Amino acid sequence: MTRSKLRPDLSLLITVLVLAIGGLVVLSSASVVLSQQRLGSPYGFLKHQLVFGVLIGLILGFAAYKFPYQKLQKLSLLFLVVVFVGLAAVLVPHAQHGAGGAVRWLDFGWSTFQPSELAKLFLLIYFAALLSKKTSPKHQLVVVVIILILVSVLLILQPDLSTLGVIVASCVVLYFLSGVKVPYVLGILISGALSLSLIIRLSPYRWQRFLTYLNPDVDVIGKSYQINQALLALGSGGLWGVGLGHSRQKFNYLPEPMGDSIFAILGEELGFIGVIIFLFLFLFLFIRVFKIAKNADTDFGRLLALGIGFWLFLQAFINIAATCGLLPIAGVPLPFVSYGGSSMVVSLAAVGILLNISKYQRK
Repeated sequence: MTRSKLRPDLSLLITVLVLAIGGLVVLSSASVVLSQQRLGSPYGFLKHQLVFGVLIGLILGFAAYKFPYQKLQKLSLLFLVVVFVGLAAVLVPHAQHGAGGAVRWLDFGWSTFQPSELAKLFLLIYFAALLSKKTSPKHQLVVVVIILILVSVLLILQPDLSTLGVIVASCVVLYFLSGVKVPYVLGILISGALSLSLIIRLSPYRWQRFLTYLNPDVDVIGKSYQINQALLALGSGGLWGVGLGHSRQKFNYLPEPMGDSIFAILGEELGFIGVIIFLFLFLFLFIRVFKIAKNADTDFGRLLALGIGFWLFLQAFINIAATCGLLPIAGVPLPFVSYGGSSMVVSLAAVGILLNISKYQRK
């Protein structure tokens, strides 16, 4: 097999830039009220996202693009160590930063960082490296199961069940796409589903969230408040939206208007047409990633591209579906759109890796 070095996938790059710029525009409107209340400036959160999210993300993305992606395979074990150290460090009292009853961030004083976001990318790199090696399928299965169990324990302690779901689903899909036996995958899926059901049932607030999903008309000013306000925002948008900057729900009616629920503000201000445009962009991004994976010059590159593509697409799907009431409320950000420097930085770095892989094509 030979390979040729090509130009990076410009279609993917343009799609991500449009998503990021569009996300900043929506964020500038969705965050204006909370920013004024908490920071004393209507664009404080936007400025933070620009500096600690987009700017740093573009720098790391460019570095990931220039660094030969094949060398990531040799560094995969180091990345795995970083994942466990980061997730464990969050549990250290003097290093952690909490919000909303959860402790998921490391506090650096001038900013915070969420290690679980980095874990999404680093675990995919490690599993792509592991599964591309010619080793025993049973050995691979044992390693995959042990790592996922350890990561699950650390994320449950935070707690961050939504991120855990994204990580496990992405890794299991990658495991399946590597060509392993179906019974192995089914065993992991069944065990994971049973464990998830047990965790939800034994946790009162998670069980209540699940019941709210089944019947959102119950307790509309209590447990069902967020989903009903999100649906109200989407319904108010109509075909063309109420206009950029004219959202009513962002005035302390909709919880998390610039984070998990930003898609509702997007639908309210830009309407059905705006929603369709963003959905098309995410779908087109996944199509481009699939093409990059298909033409990758190594098995490692193919698996890594597929893993990253499925992770970004799955996370977007969960966020949008939860906002529309198709899934229980989940605390995962909308890639390239929601407020959060950690998510933006890691997502842009992952895109840099995808563009790196796209430079090499199998002949």
